[in-house]
Amino acid sequence: MNINSFSNLHRTENVNTIRTTSYDLIVIGGGITGAGILLDAASRGLKTLLIEKGDFASGTSSKSTKLVHGGLRYLKQFDFWLVKEVGTERAIVHKLAPHLVQPEKMLLPLVEKGSYGKWLTSIGLKIYDILADVEGEDQRQMLDKKQALEKEPLLPKKILKGAGYYAEYRTDDARLTLEVIKTALRYDATAINYSEVQEFIYKDKLVKGVKVYDHILNQQYEVQAANIINATGPWVDEIRHLNKSVQGDTLQLTKGVHLVFPHEKLPITQSIYFDVPDGRMIFAIPRGKVTYVGTTDTIYQQNKEEVRTEVVDAIYLIEAVNHMFPKINLTLEDVISSWAGLRPLIQQEGKSPSELSRKDEIFISPSQLISIAGGKLTGYRKMAERAVDKVIHHIEKQKRDALKDCYTDTIKISGGPWENYEDVKQYIQQISERIVPLGFTQYDAWFLVTTYGKQIEEILKIYATLSDIDIHKKLIQAEFRFCLAYEMIATPSDFFIRRTGRLFFDIQSLKDQLDTILLEYKQQFKASESQVEEERSKLLKAIKDSELH
Repeated sequence: MNINSFSNLHRTENVNTIRTTSYDLIVIGGGITGAGILLDAASRGLKTLLIEKGDFASGTSSKSTKLVHGGLRYLKQFDFWLVKEVGTERAIVHKLAPHLVQPEKMLLPLVEKGSYGKWLTSIGLKIYDILADVEGEDQRQMLDKKQALEKEPLLPKKILKGAGYYAEYRTDDARLTLEVIKTALRYDATAINYSEVQEFIYKDKLVKGVKVYDHILNQQYEVQAANIINATGPWVDEIRHLNKSVQGDTLQLTKGVHLVFPHEKLPITQSIYFDVPDGRMIFAIPRGKVTYVGTTDTIYQQNKEEVRTEVVDAIYLIEAVNHMFPKINLTLEDVISSWAGLRPLIQQEGKSPSELSRKDEIFISPSQLISIAGGKLTGYRKMAERAVDKVIHHIEKQKRDALKDCYTDTIKISGGPWENYEDVKQYIQQISERIVPLGFTQYDAWFLVTTYGKQIEEILKIYATLSDIDIHKKLIQAEFRFCLAYEMIATPSDFFIRRTGRLFFDIQSLKDQLDTILLEYKQQFKASESQVEEERSKLLKAIKDSELH
């Protein structure tokens, strides 16, 4: 599969190719872990197929805190290995996709009766820098009260003692997942969404294929493969049940909720990582037109397909923000969007949700199904490497010797190429100079580049062919057609939620352009009126759920 066929306009041809091809590896699950495995395996030389039952990144990988961060709080649990690995990975992933993984300075306020004292914070951040190989201006600084208030005037003057100041990275998790998949296409990988694995095919008691149900074409087919990895996040145990191989460790799902506010309602000048009275830590992150806050960490045992932000979650976060920022008085009415996601952690008896390890774990069943669970967004590349190493261990020596070692730390991710982050900032300025005279804003330039990277050139070419007078309508049509042609969208929800993040970060533009995109959907997919109305209902429900009103 190449990027030109990575479209549901070619669905029938793509499925026909898949069903008549025998693969070295099938990856079940189209989140960041599955995407990472697809790229790792394909780039080493394995013929690899990824199968996702919904849209790519429709589970946990579009509902994280959207940070590529080192996990500072894991130092409190003395989990030095995890801090070292994910801390080091931050800089690697930033280098591979600087338009999607952008530097974000983090302020850690030190307050009276808080969880962090000045001395321990200073040592902790120093250890953090050492473990993560942080250099130069990104190394931690300790600020006094005056300096902390200069960085963020909204901090609580009365109880503020100072702050730690250190470097992390911000990302768009769903876009990162998608671009990793698109990068894998360069290495003859194949990926398909809306395709559900319903059964395993066995040969000599080993898994050698899957029966798949295609939710778009409404048909079942079989795919043969020498090896299979289950990377389905919160659904890992369901796939293990399908394989009749659930034994030993199982998953403990925890829910994480984030709230989005208009930036003017929470006008912080930079990202802040602060503690709340119950001892947990929360992020407040400015992003474009909004500020978002999260996260919660509670045991979840309900429907995995319908994970929602409950009012009790929202009140917890709002009270935490109001406690840390006395000049702010947020209410439920100020919430303009939200999201709730699940963490697929490994069950550990007697531990609270926040104490559960974020380490990944690999399970291999008697029939050789490889399952991977746990882990963090930041560590996706190393998780993939470990999973593919297990596959290669099972391959006969002659074929194994022909494969490459893992080198995904040098494979630039789709959307570039870039020299460095300065290159990205200069490109944003160039795009701004080109589109502001047309009536767009600097925000539009920033959004387009940090969403699509240099692929914006293709979008602007499509834009130039459209005749509508309304520039915003024209631009969103061009974006939709780009995503249709090169990013395998199947529904308007794929576009508004996972390809562009508008549901979370620019919900007004979703409301304004809903009819525009539904008309595009109808025309491009030759959809019936009932299909269009079904898609409208899905989006209106997504808006209602996210707004909490």
